[in-house]
Amino acid sequence: MTFAKRTAQLRPEGAYQVLARASELEAQGRNIIHLEIGQPDFHTADNIGLSGIRAIANRKTRYNPTAGISKLRAVIAADAGRRRGMAIKPEQVLVSPGAKPNLFFPTLALVEAGDEVIYPNPGFPTYRAMIDVAGGIPVPVPLLEENDFSFDLDAFDKLINARTKLIVLNSPSNPTGGVMPSSALAHIAAAAQAHDCWVLSDEIYTRLVYDEGVAHSIASLPGMAERTIIMDGFSKTYAMTGWRLGYGIMPEALAHRVQLLFTHALGSTAHFTQIAGIEALSGPQDHVAAMVAKYQQRRNLIVNGLNALPGVQCRLPQGAFYVFPNIKSFGLSATQVANLLLEEASVALLPGTDFGTFGEGYLRLSYANSIVKIEEALGRIENVLRRL
Repeated sequence: MTFAKRTAQLRPEGAYQVLARASELEAQGRNIIHLEIGQPDFHTADNIGLSGIRAIANRKTRYNPTAGISKLRAVIAADAGRRRGMAIKPEQVLVSPGAKPNLFFPTLALVEAGDEVIYPNPGFPTYRAMIDVAGGIPVPVPLLEENDFSFDLDAFDKLINARTKLIVLNSPSNPTGGVMPSSALAHIAAAAQAHDCWVLSDEIYTRLVYDEGVAHSIASLPGMAERTIIMDGFSKTYAMTGWRLGYGIMPEALAHRVQLLFTHALGSTAHFTQIAGIEALSGPQDHVAAMVAKYQQRRNLIVNGLNALPGVQCRLPQGAFYVFPNIKSFGLSATQVANLLLEEASVALLPGTDFGTFGEGYLRLSYANSIVKIEEALGRIENVLRRL
């Protein structure tokens, strides 16, 4: 068969490939500890779930406006604006089934064939996919371990140019857990304005930060609101992965153009999930704080445990729920080590190269799992690594 060239570079997400192999091993009777999937192990809070159930009972199951119902857009604008210290209008908000459409479609609306797009590497695989599908030229910028996995600004300064149309940021980061410092954001903002390019800021983990830290948004810096797309959603903060509810915030003119793409590609987001989203943002937030506190406890445990292993070095991540330990001392590729740990230790995790070439020499582990399971996984990992 012959397929369109725009799909030629698409690859599956490594997490789902590892999950498939782990599932095969489980079917054979193996007890697999899952640290590969970036999904909260918490349940959606009862008040949120019940609001969705009531919405279905009240027949909120029909088509609705493509951009989202007006009340949710207003609530998102107020909440997101308050948290970022900036004014946001409901007309700037586009609700989507999951957050990914607000990565993909703004890229399609902005990037022409041959435009360059700067993106983090290692980084979320969808960034490279959306650039390729749009016909853009992907320009990876390394995330430096010695900078707590923030941008290599020297490399960034050499790569940005008159052909740069879009800069993709992700803070807190998947896969590293790194949070970009304000100084780095200011540096990137100045460059974006100097070269007249857009910024797409993936802020899906923005409320999952630790040690009383804050993940600042580049959109709140002077001169950036008019050239920044914020992507956020409910999956991580409210443990609503299966509800498929996300949103984008962008200048009104771009929102209108992206809404047209939504119209022809998505139609609308399920009404009852939007009702649940209103409750998530408007209702009690104590369960979010409790979840973050538990993640921080798990983070401390897994980082200390990894650093106690021979040949492993692991930075303390400032956000999200991932660690990105350095395993270069073993002299094996990240894929070899990840496969060895799955097959011999029954621990499913990801090689750093699933997130780009600059991820070589690292592993990604999700600590969205129980303390008991994390402790058991560390013991299993130690048994294998000591043999190396």
